[in-house]
Amino acid sequence: MSNTGMGRRRALQTIGGIGTLSFGIGSAAAQGSGSSDTRRVENIVPIPVETEVTSAGYEITDETAIYVGETPATDVAKYLANFFRTPTGYELPIRKRPPRGSTGGISLRLAGASDEVGEEGYRLQVNPSGVTIRANAPAGLFAGVQTLRQLLPPAVEADSVRAADWTVPGVQIRDYPRFAYRGAHLDVARHFFDVDDVKQYIDYLAQYKANHLHLHLTDDQGWRIEIESWPKLTEIGGSTEVGGGEGGFYTQDEYREIVEYAHERFITVVPEIDMPGHTNAALASYAELNCDGEREDLYTGTQVGFSSLCVDKEITYEFVDDVIREVAELTPGPYIHIGGDEAYVITDEEYNYFMERAIDIVRDHGKRPLGWHQILGPDPETDVIPQYWYPGSEAPEVAEAAQKGNEIIASPASRAYLDMKYHEDTELGLDWAGLTSVREAYDWDPGTFIEGVNESSIMGPETALWAETLETLDDIEFMLFPRFPAIAELGWSPDTKTDDWESFRERLATQGPRWDIQDINYYGSSQLPWP
Repeated sequence: MSNTGMGRRRALQTIGGIGTLSFGIGSAAAQGSGSSDTRRVENIVPIPVETEVTSAGYEITDETAIYVGETPATDVAKYLANFFRTPTGYELPIRKRPPRGSTGGISLRLAGASDEVGEEGYRLQVNPSGVTIRANAPAGLFAGVQTLRQLLPPAVEADSVRAADWTVPGVQIRDYPRFAYRGAHLDVARHFFDVDDVKQYIDYLAQYKANHLHLHLTDDQGWRIEIESWPKLTEIGGSTEVGGGEGGFYTQDEYREIVEYAHERFITVVPEIDMPGHTNAALASYAELNCDGEREDLYTGTQVGFSSLCVDKEITYEFVDDVIREVAELTPGPYIHIGGDEAYVITDEEYNYFMERAIDIVRDHGKRPLGWHQILGPDPETDVIPQYWYPGSEAPEVAEAAQKGNEIIASPASRAYLDMKYHEDTELGLDWAGLTSVREAYDWDPGTFIEGVNESSIMGPETALWAETLETLDDIEFMLFPRFPAIAELGWSPDTKTDDWESFRERLATQGPRWDIQDINYYGSSQLPWP
């Protein structure tokens, strides 16, 4: 439940780059931060590793400039300037360095962060002289900027000039992620979402420090990515969706645009081409992919498990090779997800034969194979990553794979599937894995959830958002918020700080005013003490 109309979604901006960045000359807050400033420090989501409130803050004013140091960080500076210019009304010019003899400002530096924070962590210090964020890599600077965003009033999210005290409270923060992989999945196959919708989704991931976007691009109901060597996949297979709508697809240029937009926000796109099941859109596009040589009818329902590529035909593997080759060429990230779940109409032997060949094809095109945990059927090598999705915690085949050395992504449907209803009367969503309240989304440990699997084998958590019942960006937001920040915190914050539901619910509720200004259609869960 959001107060729609109070704000807007931020205009999509281009960012990226590396280096040293600094806000320049602005006045310091007189003496000490107010209580509201201190509360902003206490309410950061995800919660940092270490936070110490100090006695005085720093005020951004109309004299503030952005300084780019000797190691260029111009693109990140543009992101920061564009973000702050609209609500503050300040010019925030970008300059090479501050005038000689000047002090103060806000600096982002690729030095002095310590090895402990790794490639994505940062150290942030605010005092009357200014703000300094130090990191070992650009991704860490960007994460620090997202924390700085939360240290300012919610009005920083506005799409017009707002009167606000732009004081950053005095604080020292040391922060770095618990898991290297922090993902969010989006199903664009059941219902199609256009490029701008996906970009907005990416911005939400960046806001809460996620770093992987898993795009479910193909399924029975639609094929959403242009494959030049098999053009009917989108001409026919992309022409519909659940319920019989017009569907849609991304041209290769549009897909590149999504990948680049994510990259600029330090998010890696993981494309999923589901196989051998969940392939009716392909089977309706090309008769030769069917064992009987006849095209399937297009499908607009929501059943699963009834379709399969023809395992015995060599053209099937020519098709898979062409598709993976083109997707790999479009995707700079290291992974390609090949699905592998719910292939109910073929035998185990047929499934294993197909998957062995598909996994080799992914490797041949320079990518690391990833799939739903059924991909473990053919007992693959340890470079294959299974994504665990069953609701429960017992998965002996996954535990065995972990013992052999396979890394695992944790997406238990009872906790991380954000298309599950909040409660039985929720209008949107499904309930086959149970009802997933905000507390249930938060109250689990990705490192220990799967029995027999140690945290050292877990790459990290990933939320999943399937779109059988979702048709608009508002629908996505309703299911995403406030549950996504809960799981984002489980991926980023130390496990010693994610076992206190009472503390988290207080912090999460303070995000509501930000979401109001962002015009996010969030669910007003009664579990949270909204302001």
